Amino acid sequence: MKILWFLLEKEFRQIFRDPGILRVIFIMPVMQLILLPNAADYEIKNIHITVVDNDHSSYSRQLISKITASGYFKLEHYSTNYPGALEDVEKDRADLVLEIPPKFEKQLVKEDESTVFMSVNAINGVKANIGGAYLQSIVEDFNREVRLKWVQFPRFNPQPVIQVTSANWFNPLMSYKQFMVPGILVILVTMVGSFLATLNIVKEKELGTIEQINVTPIRKYHFILGKLIPFWVLGLLIFTIGLLIARVVYGIVPAGHLFVIYVFAAVYLLAILGLGLLISTFTATQQQAMLISFFLMMVFILLSGLYTSIDSMPAWAKMITRFNPVTYFIEVMRMVVLKGSGLRDISGQIFTVLLFAVFLNGWAVLSYRKRA
Repeated sequence: MKILWFLLEKEFRQIFRDPGILRVIFIMPVMQLILLPNAADYEIKNIHITVVDNDHSSYSRQLISKITASGYFKLEHYSTNYPGALEDVEKDRADLVLEIPPKFEKQLVKEDESTVFMSVNAINGVKANIGGAYLQSIVEDFNREVRLKWVQFPRFNPQPVIQVTSANWFNPLMSYKQFMVPGILVILVTMVGSFLATLNIVKEKELGTIEQINVTPIRKYHFILGKLIPFWVLGLLIFTIGLLIARVVYGIVPAGHLFVIYVFAAVYLLAILGLGLLISTFTATQQQAMLISFFLMMVFILLSGLYTSIDSMPAWAKMITRFNPVTYFIEVMRMVVLKGSGLRDISGQIFTVLLFAVFLNGWAVLSYRKRA
């Protein structure tokens, strides 16, 4: 036990003597947690639209006014011919073209129906899908308003209409920050913890101090624990700072108990730090360790469900996400922060990540070889 205590004292002194590590631990997560949620916005705004109005009626003007007043669209050009409007799309001046046909108002009044043509620039598929959905929703809302006005006319035979009233559970205002900030916090804790743990043993190899440790009677598990525990404590400290920023800057207060979050975070850090130490035992230089860690981190982030839904992924990708510890932490954070889930609700995720921790740390201990 004394040997482990001396190793921990050595590691903490080594960490706090290096100003570069301190900047990575404290300044980088704070800056990224403040900047990233404001940039990672699911809402699409300032969509440039060109309108081709071939009708010039009161209804067409009302529809255009409703589109521009929504706050999502900016009227780039008011055109009279479709080829000229399409040129705006080709030159990236417009994202969408809305063509209102001739006799739009006449057909709507006399025949109770009319059509409009929407052309979307689909180079940016996300912006195209969301912008097109916004525009379609506005047109449908305009159609409902027109039909409600006609209810007063005796010639109109109203058909039965089903009205749907929705309620948004767990995130009533549909705030993307409530959804994104917990996930981004997980990514930051993962990046800091895994990168620092990855570089730890490799740095000892490059400096030559690993040879001094190898000739001592320190056991392998003492050595791994001495490397693991300091960054586990620092990881929980970074996680605490992140939760404070989420509360102060974004007003996010977990619906569940903080104890539940910290229990899972403690187990998760054991797994992710074990992965970093495992990489460190197999690499000879910090450059090798960073490249491997960066590759794995990209896979973890893209297949974690942070930006894209796991349910929409192909079957082979869903299979990979089951071996991604980041997936479980993001899921748990959203469950506890937004839904107020308890330990019983996340017991499956805790057990899975605990298996990751035992496997990765056990492998790290077995793969570390002492050479006299």
